[in-house]
Amino acid sequence: MADASTTLSASRKNTWFQRNRMTVTPWIFLAPAILFFVVYVIAPIFQSIWISFFEWDGLGEAEWVGLGNYVELLDDDRFYTSLINNVWWLVLFMLAVPAGLAVALFLNQTVTGMRIYKSMFFFPFVISQVVVGLIFTWFYNPNFGVVGIIWEFFGAAPPAILADEDLVTFGIIFAGLWPQIAYCMILYLTGLNNVSADQIEAGRLDGAKGWKMLWYVVIPQLKPATFIAVVVTVIGALRSFDMIAIMTQGGPYGSSNVLAYYMYETALSEYGFRMGYGSAIATVLFLIMLIYISYFLYRMYQDEKGGR
Repeated sequence: MADASTTLSASRKNTWFQRNRMTVTPWIFLAPAILFFVVYVIAPIFQSIWISFFEWDGLGEAEWVGLGNYVELLDDDRFYTSLINNVWWLVLFMLAVPAGLAVALFLNQTVTGMRIYKSMFFFPFVISQVVVGLIFTWFYNPNFGVVGIIWEFFGAAPPAILADEDLVTFGIIFAGLWPQIAYCMILYLTGLNNVSADQIEAGRLDGAKGWKMLWYVVIPQLKPATFIAVVVTVIGALRSFDMIAIMTQGGPYGSSNVLAYYMYETALSEYGFRMGYGSAIATVLFLIMLIYISYFLYRMYQDEKGGR
């Protein structure tokens, strides 16, 4: 009897799985990725938010301070400098999206030697941010860099861009735009390959050409690529760290700091070991990023909903 009931139970389980196979199978494949995402992304986010309510050096006893770290942020001039720099990063980094589209449109032509041009524009994407930072550090050097040579050619004294509090942030952003434009270009090249030839032909029959063809026929079909380009560019602007660490380490006098680097400097560098305060900065950065990404996701959902 026991063997019969076991066989019947197993048969029922198999029948249930077969009935729900199309629903269950994707979740089985997704389970490992979801587990890693929860353990290494979601859990650390909440842990960082929790630590932000403490004063802690990372080793000793953690002292509960409640909102004390956030109150301290309100009177921290270096925090405001980092926040303003992040706003500049966010605004100017968005230039990578139209620039990437322009380069993609140029490269999406059948011209002799176009593969060579594509590889040249693709090159910045494959090299490390550290290498990019070093290249532009030499590029900006007033003694032997390209900028210094150009200024001297016109008889002017070359500016020390990375040593100027008013210019340093813009110099680093310009350096960061180089690989970011290449990334957006790749996204748009992929999107242009999926543009409907029938819609292009229909637009031509209706008299659309040039800017009208681009604005009314091509760009609407590039919405998925544009969405990904905007989201990735926003995230890249808000979490900018590598370029600052390589080119200026936040200097001169903290004028090129951004929230990500200021968080590192406060919590982990030789100047800090204030884990709670660094976590408060990280939480503010996370909330800013969450607002932007939620907005873009909402817009995408509304567009999808309207298109049905």
